[in-house]
Amino acid sequence: MTRYLISFDDGAMTFAEEDLPALDEAAHEVVRKAQDAGVWVFGGGLQTQQASVVATDGTVTSGPYPETKAVLGGFSVIDVPSREDALEWAAKIAAACRCAQEVREIMPDPTV
Repeated sequence: MTRYLISFDDGAMTFAEEDLPALDEAAHEVVRKAQDAGVWVFGGGLQTQQASVVATDGTVTSGPYPETKAVLGGFSVIDVPSREDALEWAAKIAAACRCAQEVREIMPDPTV
């Protein structure tokens, strides 16, 4: 099996505040289905613009990088047999969260 990162941009979730409970329930339903299918690894939403950047010398600055226009808003990690399976789960997440999802394969750990 291969792990995939499914993520969305922080500014992508544009919906009315009163839609939040329904959106929250839809997203959690997809997570429950992924858990039941045995493909869910981990995921969550991220606080808006609360990042810190730690340089190689240990210097800490407020993040994200100034040149960054897109900021990660949330993510899911799934473990599935194929990219096609990952794309199917991303489609379910996109529909539930009402925003496009980016799908990227996580490199395998050579020590495992």
